[in-house]
Amino acid sequence: MNALSPSDAPIVETASETVRERLRAGEEIALLDVREEAFFAAGHPLFAVNLPLGRIEELVTGLIPRQNVPVVVYDNGEGLVRPAVALLRQLGYTAVSALADGLDGWRASGGELFIDVNVPSKAFGELVEHVRHTPSLPAEEVHARIARGDDLVILDARRFVEYNTMSIPGGRSVPGAELALRVRDIAPSPDTTVIVNCAGRTRSIIGTQSLVNAAIPNPVFALRNGTIGWTLAGFGLDHDASRKAVDFTAENHAKARQRAQELAEETGVEFITPAQLRELESRTDHSLYRLDVRSPEEYETGHLAGFRSAPGGQLVQATDEWIGVRHGTIVLTDTDGVRARMTGHWLRQLGWRHVFVLDDWTGLKQENGPQPVLLSRQLADVSLVTPAALLAQNAESRPPLILDLATSRTFRAGHVPGAFFIIPTDLVTHPDLPTERQIILTSPDGVAAKIAARRLVENGIEATVLEGGTAAWTAAGHALETGLSKENALSEPVDIYKRPYEGTDNAREAMQAYLDWEFGLVAQLDRDGTHGFSVLET
Repeated sequence: MNALSPSDAPIVETASETVRERLRAGEEIALLDVREEAFFAAGHPLFAVNLPLGRIEELVTGLIPRQNVPVVVYDNGEGLVRPAVALLRQLGYTAVSALADGLDGWRASGGELFIDVNVPSKAFGELVEHVRHTPSLPAEEVHARIARGDDLVILDARRFVEYNTMSIPGGRSVPGAELALRVRDIAPSPDTTVIVNCAGRTRSIIGTQSLVNAAIPNPVFALRNGTIGWTLAGFGLDHDASRKAVDFTAENHAKARQRAQELAEETGVEFITPAQLRELESRTDHSLYRLDVRSPEEYETGHLAGFRSAPGGQLVQATDEWIGVRHGTIVLTDTDGVRARMTGHWLRQLGWRHVFVLDDWTGLKQENGPQPVLLSRQLADVSLVTPAALLAQNAESRPPLILDLATSRTFRAGHVPGAFFIIPTDLVTHPDLPTERQIILTSPDGVAAKIAARRLVENGIEATVLEGGTAAWTAAGHALETGLSKENALSEPVDIYKRPYEGTDNAREAMQAYLDWEFGLVAQLDRDGTHGFSVLET
């Protein structure tokens, strides 16, 4: 008798309560929501990780590095579970099951549902403020202090690109993990008030509490409710600001490192040697995440092989974007001895039981350049077209159909002229996909396009891939089109959930509703009971 193919094999189910038991027990488990992000953001379990069906092959290796870890997949009745389970099995995952009765089963069994994205970190931020009474000032008070010319600095704890989009007037970009490292040089006088902001609440709270924990001598406050609170108070924002942190001095670096060491030890962060790292890497009984918490620019200049770029402040804010297995093992590194320790002391409080810091890079292979793509299997050999050839074909009377598999956010910012946006999950089943017209696939770097081309070929549809993706198109000097509309979209842009704090065109009602939701997260954590958070109370 022939063995069943992965797509035909019976799907094992896992009960919702079993998932919660593993979470409470500190056992490794990955709970995957395979819907698009907009649907995920409408309601999901606390530790669910969003990995849409069409992105699994592209992203799963980074999120779930151990192939024999328990993986539980769910949707909300859209029919995505069976193909997701089949694909994961094809990619080598051996312990894949479906959540019994999907999202309805979770809800019916008493499981709590959370809206929005990056919820564990946001809920934790609210708990930190609740427990530690993190100091904050309302927008009106900060605005008055600025108007009076008070001695203060405003530090924006978000990524630089977010700060550059909109910022508090006079503020400078100091992403979260940089705060404790650089604040003593930004505000050398202990009389200078330090105000930390983000767009909403989480990074303001965590950034401010980081400085409180770091025992800086200055008065320090969060800007209450961030740029949302500032906007709701009627104050204007800066756009395209580019102020950054100053370099740190040796004396202040030593102070920051000493205090970071104390915090790391107090919260149970462990320290490993290169030999111990190799031992961790050799084990097959845990999911290992190796993360470099420095800035992306520093990472590209030089980093340890096998380590991914995860700037510390953003890692604490959005842990589920790097780590797909709850209770996995985390190794952090930097070159200053501050950022990894500060990040680690927060991850321990976030309930990650095994957090290590690696200081010594001796004997370990180093690389430079951008973060390598982690693939679950070798890309298929597919037909390629150069940017020059595509440019010529686009000028013909019957040009090819160009399908762009970038996210809707990236597509909107810039795409090959004439391209259509499509979500990878929709590619094979889309009713308007013509079979008589040449199809050319592209994506930012071409990887997602090659993955999608394999799927089309497996379904009897020939496709060609733009060599090097859209990046190669721009590198060749060709212009991009911008915008996303009904005229150039074959999918609804549900792959991205529009955060109420992103961009500059948000409705006041949506911003206020977002704040109201954040205020209720502590109560939701109590009802959920699986979080394992433990806030440092010193």
